Amino acid sequence: MTDIAAAHPTDPFDPAAINAAEGLDPVDPAFTHVLRVTALLNMVPLAIGLSVADRLLMPAIDGPYGLVTTLAWLVAAAVVLVFPSRRAQRWGFKIGEGQLRVARGWLFRTDTIVPFVRVQHIDVGQGPIERWFGLSHLIVHTSGTHNSTVTLPGLPADLAAAMRETIRRHIQTDFA
Repeated sequence: MTDIAAAHPTDPFDPAAINAAEGLDPVDPAFTHVLRVTALLNMVPLAIGLSVADRLLMPAIDGPYGLVTTLAWLVAAAVVLVFPSRRAQRWGFKIGEGQLRVARGWLFRTDTIVPFVRVQHIDVGQGPIERWFGLSHLIVHTSGTHNSTVTLPGLPADLAAAMRETIRRHIQTDFA
């Protein structure tokens, strides 16, 4: 009975407890900033567009001007300030003997294990926002068609390169 209790955290909504119980390493905390800037770049134009629509449409229909604008900016603020930190906490990974494990999500949790023998090639990518924060993402392409690409974002650039080399060395020894 204690093994089951130890395997499952007491608070199912605590991502740190879930990742710790599963033995997963968290992504870099700077990943929250990457998600926040990305959300900002997506939400501000949307909120501006809804504000313009509110200004143009509400006088035409004698509606309450400002309601849509206020709601748009409140939703944008929530998406930029709250959701990125929650999303970043939901990612975990573990590179082990012969496999890479990547887990993400809260309501719909996805736990992917990639055996190194199935890896076709590995990419380390870095967008401009990731570069700004010194982060990269690791992309592992596997054989097969369904879910053949596994992406692990939020890694420090040197860790992503080291993980790529670890997987590459393991692939070389498997085929040597």
